[in-house]
Amino acid sequence: MSPDPRVAVVVITHQRREELLVALDRLVALPERPHVVVVDNGSTDGTAAAVRERFPRVELIASPENLGAVGRNVGVARLSTEYVAFCDDDTWWEPGSLATAADALDAHPRLAVVTARILVEPGGAEDPIVAELRDSPVRGADWLPGPALGSFLAGASVLRRTAFDEVGGFSERLWLGGEEELMAGDLAARGWELCYLPALTVHHQASRARDPHRRRADGIRNTLWTTWLRRPFRPALRRTVHLLATVPRDRVTARGLLAAVRGLPWVLRERRVLPAAAEARFAALEEAQRTSTARSYVS
Repeated sequence: MSPDPRVAVVVITHQRREELLVALDRLVALPERPHVVVVDNGSTDGTAAAVRERFPRVELIASPENLGAVGRNVGVARLSTEYVAFCDDDTWWEPGSLATAADALDAHPRLAVVTARILVEPGGAEDPIVAELRDSPVRGADWLPGPALGSFLAGASVLRRTAFDEVGGFSERLWLGGEEELMAGDLAARGWELCYLPALTVHHQASRARDPHRRRADGIRNTLWTTWLRRPFRPALRRTVHLLATVPRDRVTARGLLAAVRGLPWVLRERRVLPAAAEARFAALEEAQRTSTARSYVS
């Protein structure tokens, strides 16, 4: 297979040198031979040096600070490809999936995001979230090649570059943790479609090098900020009440809630309610969010 000039890969990483090197081994061996950009978010474990030594053809951006999801914006800005596949430092794409994603995006000019099936390694079992993607209740255009989605998973998705740029990339406010939901709403508000495409596969071998408490606190904060920024009053109130009733009652939750409340001044200044068609996507997901076993705020 000759190099596919349509799609490149952006990987963000922080303090996960060994996991990243494993993922890069697989990415550079893909038959599509994509250009790979690694944004190292301020690691101090020798990540940058290891990438330079082991993968001289990989483009490395060594940020002096942890940019979170905004690191993806930095990576995308270095590319000229039509499509960008995102990857976390503990995930990698199945051979052939990037070309299949590019074919789907070529065939459907108003399709902004395709999200892959996720297999958990070792073992290759489907991630529990896959069933929710496959059975998505969201109604989209009848031409979609797979189930319409209300949001997406950045580490398992390929995005159209023009759509990504149109909404300004990932929000600097949210930093990291559920940052895709805000972008998905803004894409839908501009008439873009998102879908699950089972012909694509991403492998995920979850790293143990993570701060689960910070991840949970930031996830709670970002869910509330996104809800308050984009949902009409009554749906926003319903989701806020549901979240408050179901999150653990501990210091981690308190930290996330306090951070959300502290952001209210800017949230209210920047609040822009989604148009009806885009809001319908979020409304369709409410029941799934209430009953999901794959989306819980625990650490």
